[in-house]
Amino acid sequence: MPFFIRGSRRVLLILSFLLTLGLMGAAHAAVPLMPVEEIQVGAQGIARTVISGTRIEEFGVEVLGIMKNKGAVGDLILVRTYGDVIERSGGVAQGMSGSPVYIDGRLIGAIGYGFSLTDQRTAMVTPIHDMLQLLDRTPVKAPEPTVGSIGKEELLATPLMAAGFGANALSFLQMKLKPLNLTPYTVGDPPPGIAYGELEPGSSVGVQLVRGDVSLGALGTVTYVDGDKVLAFGHPFLKRGQTGFLMTNAYVFTTIRGIESSFKVGSTGEVIGTISQDRGAGIAGEMNLYPGVVPMRMNIRAADTAQTKEMSVQMVQDEEIVPILATASLLNAIDKAIDRTGSGTANITFEISARGMPGETYKRENMFYSPENVAEASLAEFYEFVAFLTSNPHNPVTIMDIQADVSVSQERRTARILSARPVQLSAKPGEAIDIEVKLKPYRTEPITRTASFTVPKDQVPGLLNLSVRGGGFFSLASLLKKLGAEGEIPKPTRKPPKSFDEMMKEFSGRDRNNDIVVELPNASDLLDEDAGGDKKLKLKLSETEKAATDKEPMKPEKTGKTKSSPSLLTARKPDHKNKGVVTTDYIIEGDAEVSVEIVKAENKK
Repeated sequence: MPFFIRGSRRVLLILSFLLTLGLMGAAHAAVPLMPVEEIQVGAQGIARTVISGTRIEEFGVEVLGIMKNKGAVGDLILVRTYGDVIERSGGVAQGMSGSPVYIDGRLIGAIGYGFSLTDQRTAMVTPIHDMLQLLDRTPVKAPEPTVGSIGKEELLATPLMAAGFGANALSFLQMKLKPLNLTPYTVGDPPPGIAYGELEPGSSVGVQLVRGDVSLGALGTVTYVDGDKVLAFGHPFLKRGQTGFLMTNAYVFTTIRGIESSFKVGSTGEVIGTISQDRGAGIAGEMNLYPGVVPMRMNIRAADTAQTKEMSVQMVQDEEIVPILATASLLNAIDKAIDRTGSGTANITFEISARGMPGETYKRENMFYSPENVAEASLAEFYEFVAFLTSNPHNPVTIMDIQADVSVSQERRTARILSARPVQLSAKPGEAIDIEVKLKPYRTEPITRTASFTVPKDQVPGLLNLSVRGGGFFSLASLLKKLGAEGEIPKPTRKPPKSFDEMMKEFSGRDRNNDIVVELPNASDLLDEDAGGDKKLKLKLSETEKAATDKEPMKPEKTGKTKSSPSLLTARKPDHKNKGVVTTDYIIEGDAEVSVEIVKAENKK
């Protein structure tokens, strides 16, 4: 009898274990599924999607064949679509990716691929069993599917809808996102009072990258819902793997016929969860679970009209695209505030707080002038620093907050160095020398500013030559003097920064465009060797990033190097050895040279 009791308990435990296994196997079986092996050529079924508003509609599907190992993960199912929805949409449209396909009430997968410039009623379906792997977070490594020429299958492009962005910012987004196969389109916000309802197979779903006073997000279709778990798209979005994108519901204004392909025009709606997987078979996410974001606050002042504009956004925490999203948002805010495009002067201050960054807070001030597009020209340094943070080779950085303050004037605030002279004709090592610099502001009378330079304590007696230049000005004459006998640029003697802390100090030590810099001519500084030998991150907003032209040709501005200062009109301590700096309220152009006799202390008169 005791043995029977133990045996009964063992049987119960085994049955309980088997039941648990059965439940686990059925965890992804909220609807009946049909594996690829059971799909017959000629079988007909239906698919579901939204082509206007939020109403889910159905269209017909006929299986034409099974394409072995054609997809990013495995097989693809070739289908022909038909019906009133297809006629109204002009075929399988961009934004239909993820549309669930059923045969005899069983889910076979999601429409994920189409054919451009051919019969747009033909599509390919990603099998549902491949997509279900995303809910288990199973890494998938497979070659990319063939993308796009005439007659070739291609991913159904994911419409990227941009709301609130002006033409300038939209052009920047299009240029920067093109390598990611994303093309933003201008749309408006969805109509107020929309009843989105719960997500279900066939619903429109959004993947949002920016939200707030502007919005940028992609539209697709929900394939499968199991509790709070969601599958969509049937192909990758950016193929990021583990992600933290914003999941939203979505509204479709209409579906537009196109020669190459038709596409949905819509807008992302309310945030409802997180897209946590972005892989070859599609995207997966969870409702009611929200990702971390990068908040950014922008205060813009148009000095000419005394108008101010405050805007704020939240961006996804993605290392590659945060610099693009932040710069586009700030560019858009400036354009909206000044309400014009053209020349002008901008004072920009930005402060970034981030975990993993030395000091955890970085603040930078600078001044920019452009003869063509001041909004664009003022943001090159901002983009460069954010990109440097997110792609630094030392350790991950999580940006917690960005604050940007910009003042823009149509006035040209530039001044050219006319001459420079030392107040003292001689000095001893360790002594400060005052250098009077004569400036010619644009269309006003000349002015004089005084910069101080401290002679190095180890300076040998004799004639000391000093370079006087604008903070963002490259002195070609000084570099040429350093050329070797064979005309080669000498190798830098200053060691490049290696640690993250050294790289941050290098950024902090940059002169500003409105600095007057007095320094010893140094070829290694002029060469501006990049940190750690890595290629410097550059922003080429447009060809308008050249300096203004006057009657006399001006040399191009170059982003300078220095620490920020609470005032634009205060002298500052030298940021580097053998350098003196004074900050002005003009962008300084040009350069000059002065000479001072260095004597021993007992010989100085």
